[in-house]
Amino acid sequence: MLAGLSAASMDEHERSTEVSMEELAALVDTAGGDTVAIIMQNRPTPDPRSFIGDGKVQEMKELIAMNDCDLAVFDNELTPSQMRVLSEELGVKVLDRSGLILDIFAQRAQTREGQLQVELAQYKYLLPRLTGMWTHLVRQTASGGSSPIGTRGPGETQLETDRRHIRRKIQKLEEELAAVRKVRSTQRRRREKNAMPVVALVGYTNAGKSTLLNCLTGADIPANDRLFDTLDTTTRRLRLDETQEVLLSDTVGFIRKLPTHLIEAFKATLEELRFADVLLHVIDISNPEWEEQARVVDELIRQLGAETTPCLRVYNKCDAYIGILPHGDNVVCISARSGEGADLLVKKLLEMLDRGKKQVTLKIPYAKAGIADMLNREAKVLRLEYTDEGIEAEAVVTPETFGKIREFIPGYREPKEDWED
Repeated sequence: MLAGLSAASMDEHERSTEVSMEELAALVDTAGGDTVAIIMQNRPTPDPRSFIGDGKVQEMKELIAMNDCDLAVFDNELTPSQMRVLSEELGVKVLDRSGLILDIFAQRAQTREGQLQVELAQYKYLLPRLTGMWTHLVRQTASGGSSPIGTRGPGETQLETDRRHIRRKIQKLEEELAAVRKVRSTQRRRREKNAMPVVALVGYTNAGKSTLLNCLTGADIPANDRLFDTLDTTTRRLRLDETQEVLLSDTVGFIRKLPTHLIEAFKATLEELRFADVLLHVIDISNPEWEEQARVVDELIRQLGAETTPCLRVYNKCDAYIGILPHGDNVVCISARSGEGADLLVKKLLEMLDRGKKQVTLKIPYAKAGIADMLNREAKVLRLEYTDEGIEAEAVVTPETFGKIREFIPGYREPKEDWED
């Protein structure tokens, strides 16, 4: 049983619509459930107690009994007390959109890193909801919390014990994820030294990112027509031309009303976006809601601090679109399934990577004179002088050559990671 609320007092993006309810039904299907009924409610403000109001709760209860439902899913975020009230009134388990997405993520995470991230998000989701779960336990005092002096119970309540246990778990998981991020950054630095640019695929869930990765690299990654099919980052090599090779990374799909703690938990994976040389924002143009979906992704890219990374908008499923296709400098239209437009995408990608060239001044000791030969091969050399101290050079270099010669740039300092002091 699905339920959604559109209240005038809510932020426009938080309100339930027919489209967001269809998406919720798709999420339930992905999680392994069957939707038998959908109920929508319009109110000026959400009911503080039951969220949708007592009349609608009664209507839901009847529908649940008629259809023999065992789960009610709400399209909006519920407070812990609203979840408890609804569960008691409806007589079935109640989930909100965040809880459902977490459930799907828990089913899908394959790698240890993905599982850590999901577990952390689940505990952060659970912590404020514990109060509602333990209301049946009376505080350990003679009169349930307001006892006279001398009659207080000796120990901690179950609720406080659980809270402390969960906080400890959260701290441990955050430490483990911090270690994962350090490993990632070491791998990233090694990649930079090996001079391999990184291109990250981003987009709304089910936009066709995995299909595009398969199309470009010949990989055999499962690409199914369901939400959140990819959770763990997959990276493959892609040769653009005779001289240029890149690493192409597939990332988790975004969705509207994505829980904040989930974005936080997945930062270890999603920070790849910040360090990518180019983002490919894959948009399913055959979806009537593609503009809203693209807005959601752009907002999440901004939240992750990757808005300054060069971005190429890739309009996928163009063969299923009727109308004038988008066009412009950083725009390409393709069909990832048939491969149509893939050559143009590779061409545009090469152009964008060329734009990342930098002009640098270098001081190279004679012991490393081979660097000068490499510059002649891989860069546009503007000046080369042999002095008493060593070789001075000025050159225009690509991002990959920059990775090999940056230690010879006077005064150059490595940018620091978030976890570094």
